[in-house]
Parts: sequence; structure tokens; C-alpha cells
Amino acid sequence: MKNFIFAILVVVGLIIVSSLFVVAEGERAIVIQFGKIQRDAEDRVLVYEPGLHFKLPLIQVVRKLDARVQTLDDGADRFVTAEKKDLLVNSYVKWRIRDFGAFFLSTSGNIVQAEVLLKQYINNGLRTEFGARTIQEIVSGERQQLMQSALAQAGQAANELGIEVIDVRVKQINLPDEISSSIFARMRAEREAVAREHRSRGMEEAEIIKADVDARVTVMLADAERNSRSVRGQGDALAAQVYAEMYNKNAEFYSFVRSLEAYRNSFNSKSDVIVVQPDSDFFKYMRSDAVQN
Repeated sequence: MKNFIFAILVVVGLIIVSSLFVVAEGERAIVIQFGKIQRDAEDRVLVYEPGLHFKLPLIQVVRKLDARVQTLDDGADRFVTAEKKDLLVNSYVKWRIRDFGAFFLSTSGNIVQAEVLLKQYINNGLRTEFGARTIQEIVSGERQQLMQSALAQAGQAANELGIEVIDVRVKQINLPDEISSSIFARMRAEREAVAREHRSRGMEEAEIIKADVDARVTVMLADAERNSRSVRGQGDALAAQVYAEMYNKNAEFYSFVRSLEAYRNSFNSKSDVIVVQPDSDFFKYMRSDAVQN
């Protein structure tokens, strides 16, 4: 009898335990009975908030769903612009479950499956927005408008999944490697053409400046040569005047001084050789009779 009572108590305890379920913070729960989601009198899905709740044991099954904001951050996707240019776009989506019944029916409560479907909706919206814009429009200033439009389109499509799309953001936009290489090559060619143009203009300006400087130097040298000749002419005239005055004062002394200068210039070096007759006028001041006179 005691064993029977103990068994009954154990069974009752198991039934009570299996009748209880706890919904943690950040979760919501729905109850499924015979493959159908339990609804209230107004045919709305019964969603259990965090706390302790009861269910029919062995008949009802509890499915817990994450009610927190989820982040869908996948790899880069390829989109085509209005110019038929490919772009690699990194984006992320913030979303959460809005209708737990619709979410469970469309995805069986599988977050991964939900994100796969949501990714398709987001990509369809982004593909439409990128296809209506050029690269310059996307990069220059229409990114915010693009994300708002993609958010609106994704939000409408995600209603079927019972999902609320909170935000869609484009993190990074890159060109594929083959397009980047061709664009870089074109940009380099353009920059080299500009550089060549600048160099040619610089060489032209340099030649103009050099020609101007050469002309100025030629003029300055000509002026200097003219001035030097004028100064030398004035000096020679002054020297001739001095010599003439000296000659007029004492012709013999002047002749003597000039002869001494001629002797010094003629016999400046020991290797100098001069062939001349001793009785010539060149040596008249070196003869004894000339000294006595």
C-alpha cells in the first residue's frame, strides 16, 4: 500500500513538474497542442511572457522563441548599378520577432531559416535600390536614402515572416578586384597624362624664363662691355694726356723713363734672348757716353 501511494505521489509530482514551464527574460513562448498553436477566445496566438506558466502535460508542447533584437551580419553580396557595374556590398540588419505565431508557422521557430529568408528580402530591396542608381550617386550622398528605401521594402516583405525589421545599414561598398584593377589602371593613366601635361607646361615656362634671363644677361654684359670700353678709353685718354704733359715738360726724361720700362719688360726673364746691334737707339741709355751726357 505504501509503495502504491509513493508511486501515485511520484506520478502526480511528475505530472505537476511537466505541467510547469518557465519563460526566461528575453524569451517568449507559445504552446502547441495536436500540431496547432493555442489561441485565446479572440483567435489570437497565446504568447507567454517571462515567468512561470502551466500547460497540459503530455498533450501540449512549449516552444520558446528569442524575443531580443537580432543582428543579421553576413558576408558581402554582389549588386549591379544602373551603369551595369558590379559592387560588393557589406550590410547588416537589425530585426526581432513581431508576430510569434506567424514566425513559428513560416520558419518553424528556426532563427537560421528566418535569417535566410530575411536575407533574400533584404537583398531584393537593395538590388532594386542599387540598380536604380549610379556608383557616383551611391557613394556621394544617396546612401542614407538608399538604406531607408531598402528598409521600407524589407519591412513590408518581412511581415509575412512575423518579423519587424528595425534597421538596414550598408557598412561598406567595394569594387570587385577585376574592376578595381581596371579603374586603378585608368586613374593612373589619367594622372600620368595630367602629369605629362604639367611637365610640358613647366618645361615651356622654364624655356621662357631661361630665354628671358639669357636676354637680360646678354644686355647686361653688353652694357658692361660698353661701359668698360668707355672707362678704358677715358683712362687711355687721361694717360695719353699725362704722357703728353710729361713729354712737353722734359722730353729727355720722358724718353729715359720709357726706355727703362722697355728694358724691364725685355729682360724680365733670364731666358729672354734679344738680338740687336749694341749701337742701336734701343741701348742708347746703356752706353757710357749717354750716361755722361
